[in-house]
Amino acid sequence: MLKILKYSFYDLMRSRWSYVYFAFYLLLGIILLFLNNDLSKAVITLMNVIIVLVPLIGTIFGVMYYYNSKEFTELLLAQPIKRSSIFLGQYLGVALSLSMSLILGLGLPFVFYGLFKSNAIWDFSLLLITGTFLTLIFTALAYNIALSNENKIKGFGYAILLWLFLGIIYDGIFLMSLVLFEDYPLDKVSLIGTMLNPIDLSRTLILLKLDISALLGYTGAIFKQFFGTSFGLIVSFSMLIIWIILPVLRIVFKAKKKDF
Repeated sequence: MLKILKYSFYDLMRSRWSYVYFAFYLLLGIILLFLNNDLSKAVITLMNVIIVLVPLIGTIFGVMYYYNSKEFTELLLAQPIKRSSIFLGQYLGVALSLSMSLILGLGLPFVFYGLFKSNAIWDFSLLLITGTFLTLIFTALAYNIALSNENKIKGFGYAILLWLFLGIIYDGIFLMSLVLFEDYPLDKVSLIGTMLNPIDLSRTLILLKLDISALLGYTGAIFKQFFGTSFGLIVSFSMLIIWIILPVLRIVFKAKKKDF
């Protein structure tokens, strides 16, 4: 698996899209720091971009890499190599290369600007950690979709639909439900609903860390009581890890059962 991971990683690092992805975040970090003299304000602005863009890029890259390397994958399947090693190696190669582009692209401008001497270092670190989690999650989900659909158009369509649902539609449904049932105690429901969506969970963690949860009103107070505690943080990161483990387990299961 390590050899396949290494090959996939270096293959993607040689791809021009990886350089474009890295250059985009590098340029974004430079522009934000140029427009905002305060690192904390730059981190807040960056959060809105990361929460939406990282899942989208992870989804597209995951689907695209699977379909583009399909012939090579079939060649590997003819060798005495475990199927789980092949697909897990490819998945980790994609996810880690995207994560590295994100961390280096955003990290370099902030480090040169004096991040280590600023109080915003912990906020920025949490931003990169959640960005890495979202990359791992959505790349795994994308690989599941690609494995389940031979047709490229269907695969890309379902992948974009998944991102739209978790990034936009889910929030609308969740908000409408809270408004319709506002007369009922929805504290626990809102917490569970947030944890069932990795994008919402990541956004909530960052907002609470930046101490601007007051913008969320009454819901923000509930979230702060739970997510603001040590137990809440442990549960939140445990949920993000579960969001990674479950799709990865399905990749292994699907790869074993799939007829290539």
